[in-house]
Amino acid sequence: MSVMLCSAENQRTHGGAARDKITLPYPKFQKIDTIPWRPYAMEGVEYKLLSVNSRTGGFTCMLKVLPGVEAPIHQHIGAIEVMVMEGDVYYEEGDIGTAGNYMFEPAGDIHQPRSKNGCVLFCVFDGPIAGLAPDGSIAGIIDYKAMLEMAERDGVADGVHR
Repeated sequence: MSVMLCSAENQRTHGGAARDKITLPYPKFQKIDTIPWRPYAMEGVEYKLLSVNSRTGGFTCMLKVLPGVEAPIHQHIGAIEVMVMEGDVYYEEGDIGTAGNYMFEPAGDIHQPRSKNGCVLFCVFDGPIAGLAPDGSIAGIIDYKAMLEMAERDGVADGVHR
């Protein structure tokens, strides 16, 4: 089966049944710069929570990491997609992500990211993230509920898409 999208002109004049299926009202863009940065669950990192997914336990957020921060060792229970918006982030010095770089981390990955100069990241968590204690046990879990509680505590939950 071949899929071909109709031109906008064709849809305006012949869209009929398809046009009637458009979901209204249209979703609204979030003005991310109006959301204040708030302290995240780890020192040296701030967040802006954009959406949560109660089905997967995941969430979408922006993270701002201060220069020199080394994250605690953690495991992604669900996959995560990361877009570097500013600065640098890396696991190994030979592979440094900078502005415009994208990374996919599969579910189950355990790692410890660092940032020499600080960074701003756009992150889509497909599931919770677990902080690990020095003995390898789970020290804590951040899922959509924890993120919503944090945002409510910090007074920034109103615009979060649910």
